[in-house]
Amino acid sequence: MRLCFLVEERYRHDGMPREVIRQLSAWGHQVDVVRPGRSLIRMSDAVRAGSHDAWVLKTVSGGPGLTLLEAAAAVGLTTVNDARSIRGVRDKALAAAIGRSRGLPMPPTYAAARPEALEEIPEAEFPLVVKPADGSSGRAVRLVPTPDRLRALRPELAAEGMLIAQPYVPNSGIDLKVYCVGGELYATERGSPLGPDGGTRGRRVPLSAEVAAIAAEVGAVYGLDLYGVDVLLGPDGPVVVDVNDFPSFKEVPDAAARVGRAVLELARGGGGRSRSALVGALTGAEPPVRTPEPPAATSRMTATVSGGR
Repeated sequence: MRLCFLVEERYRHDGMPREVIRQLSAWGHQVDVVRPGRSLIRMSDAVRAGSHDAWVLKTVSGGPGLTLLEAAAAVGLTTVNDARSIRGVRDKALAAAIGRSRGLPMPPTYAAARPEALEEIPEAEFPLVVKPADGSSGRAVRLVPTPDRLRALRPELAAEGMLIAQPYVPNSGIDLKVYCVGGELYATERGSPLGPDGGTRGRRVPLSAEVAAIAAEVGAVYGLDLYGVDVLLGPDGPVVVDVNDFPSFKEVPDAAARVGRAVLELARGGGGRSRSALVGALTGAEPPVRTPEPPAATSRMTATVSGGR
């Protein structure tokens, strides 16, 4: 097969997707790498129909790679993930609106183009977690304890563009990250970026049936096949606080081979989940993809647990 990976400079030397590209090449597939952040691209040639079996995106939020991926999808090329699904989670304000409307356990979310607008949020909602709507990898995430502190941060926040704010979910300071690859779920935990250590290296942990069902539903709601979900275990149960297309898949065993096989499967099948999944989420229609059952021996979506903590 011939595949095209769109890789931002930030990820040029990262294990993901570099190791996946190496693995696919070792299996005999042709992999072309385009770096949209620094290359002059002749769009008509880049997305020529039939030139690649699938296009795969690994770029920063707001980077030029998504435009290229959407151009490829517009002429009927297979993309991993679906281009519209990626847009639906890259914009965190849009992702929150979709998730809440589809019943995912997500916190109330406020959005504002200017930081002073966030000062209208009732004091009872504090503390808040404030972050850029197009942020990634924990960039510029702030825990804001009081309205006074929010006002003091106005100059810093003004440089971040569109912002979202969510009431802080009390938790143990540990983030649970669930990765979906090849129809399997893997859970890792790591220190929160809001904690004193700013996030610590993760480790594999068992995945409960409740969290596995939520993670599987995330894929169905947004129309994603390769993705990650950030979950906090709050006082009222699990809460989804972020969704990432094509994440790092850290701590997933044999990640390069597993992701490589998943990309090939999606390429051969012309893509994964229905392209109308996101449209259904926006219109309120029932998505055509059935939410997978909680992990069981007969379920395609299986939760993988580690041998111990």
